[in-house]
Amino acid sequence: MAAPIVTQGVHHITLVGADRQTSIDFWQGTLGMPFVFEQPNLDDAEQAHLYFDPGDGRLITIFTREDWPHDTTPNPGSGNVHHIAFSVSRAMYMQAAERLRAAGFANSGEVDRGFMDSLYFRDPLGHLFELACYKFEPPEGYTHAEVLAEAHRIRVARDAHNIEDRDLADALIAITAKAGSSKV
Repeated sequence: MAAPIVTQGVHHITLVGADRQTSIDFWQGTLGMPFVFEQPNLDDAEQAHLYFDPGDGRLITIFTREDWPHDTTPNPGSGNVHHIAFSVSRAMYMQAAERLRAAGFANSGEVDRGFMDSLYFRDPLGHLFELACYKFEPPEGYTHAEVLAEAHRIRVARDAHNIEDRDLADALIAITAKAGSSKV
């Protein structure tokens, strides 16, 4: 077996949009992502390539072309993206459903995912997006993924269907205890 390629996070995500203004109105106007810059799509000069900052300094990019139709048909087939989730603060999460409705976007309302809360909605082109807010903050020096791996171990040991609040609490205790014992 060949050695794996080690990734260091998501560099950017590129979606196919429609016209330029629809993309700017949605990504910057509705989601508040700063419009960073625009240049031609270097693989197809008839398309524009718009760049937005989703809040972590990485990029969401959109290919646009003024004559592309606004096809809002969801495309759930194999090999397609189901949805993209964006992280939001608890304060923003609590306002998101109403803010989306005020902007003309129907949404799922609050959905409890055990270790996080979610809200789903579709953009003007039918892409499914999620606004997600973790129910916990990891201890200093740890990541959300490390806490979730520990919570998963705990929930499997108790034969539970999914991670629940008590698994998160016990994972935080276990991680904090490990961190405390390693400081001795």
